[in-house]
Amino acid sequence: MSGLAEVARYQSRIDADVARLFLIEEGIDAVLFDAEINSFYGGLFMPVRLMVFADELERALELLDGAAP
Repeated sequence: MSGLAEVARYQSRIDADVARLFLIEEGIDAVLFDAEINSFYGGLFMPVRLMVFADELERALELLDGAAP
């Protein structure tokens, strides 16, 4: 396994969590960084970062791009 890579940034923790759960359903381990700080300040100062293992980054980006409305 390799280090973590940022897939996306979200102003809303809810949007970030939906994306995280989607990736998990597709078999990609994903975690949120800075979700607590974002919630405390209402997303004003710190976006929520969606992170995956670097070797799964390309697939995660493709999946999220295909899932966009």
